[in-house]
Amino acid sequence: MAGQKVDNAQLESLVATFAQDRKQENYAKVMDILEKSVVLVPAMQPQGLDAEIQKLMKDGKPVQLPKDAKVLPCLLRRENGEQVLPIFTSAAQIPQDKKSPALLAMPFFACLSMVMSSKGQVETMVLNPFTHNMALPKGILEVAARRRDMMQQKTVKVTQQQFGELVHNRVALFLLPNYLFEHKEEGLKRLQHEEGDFLMQFYKESYPEGMKAAPAVSPGEFSVMTLNITEDMQLTRVDMPDSTVKKGMCYRVYVVRMNKTQEILYYTLEKTEQGNYFGRVTPDGRHEMVEPVPDNGAEMEAVMGLANRM
Repeated sequence: MAGQKVDNAQLESLVATFAQDRKQENYAKVMDILEKSVVLVPAMQPQGLDAEIQKLMKDGKPVQLPKDAKVLPCLLRRENGEQVLPIFTSAAQIPQDKKSPALLAMPFFACLSMVMSSKGQVETMVLNPFTHNMALPKGILEVAARRRDMMQQKTVKVTQQQFGELVHNRVALFLLPNYLFEHKEEGLKRLQHEEGDFLMQFYKESYPEGMKAAPAVSPGEFSVMTLNITEDMQLTRVDMPDSTVKKGMCYRVYVVRMNKTQEILYYTLEKTEQGNYFGRVTPDGRHEMVEPVPDNGAEMEAVMGLANRM
């Protein structure tokens, strides 16, 4: 709580956008910034503080509280009796008649910890309740808690081979589909014409600058084949290097272009604990498993069927 600078201009802008257009993508943008932010929490004045600290707290300025200071936030109560923790992007979001004895500058995750440790007395938050009124229900806070826990996990050392496998899946499941969804026909033509040389740029950019290790694959290890299946459907198959044909890896990709709508569909073939499975990456970046790869070798027909069902 000490020494934290409260500068939430970007966050306030995103919250205002969400208040005007309450789409899921706008909500997600707010959460992404909010989790990294310091917010203001109305609270009762802790006992035993000197006058200067009390004034700073009332103005929402960051202060160094004694380790034994008890923080008692001022809660809001809904009509159904539910208690809610209000948090604010700035003091300007609090009307004069709603001012509390003190404002604490706290990292969002510290606020989250207070809610999660309240033993059910408080289960939700609300951001800028008197202006933008963005609710943070229990389910959203549980997701945020999992994200916090993941970030706090200890760094695990990986071997050069393991790092290469992580890079490969990042290329196959994130970087390449994102590029194709963004650049559509132009991006697909680059893949078809430049093949392995085109794919290698994604691997190279995934290795930190100055890292001694280089990508463990080379352009010649990729195979790209394009077929015009029907007047409306073009199918591009990308065979990944032989080293990727192993559990947990994406070993082949099918990129389908629907000519009439110019839509790009992106399918993966992956080795899982349950066998070979088709995966799918959607334009919003979501990766999901779809169905088992047929054992009869009718892989291409299965991809056509998936595309036609979209």
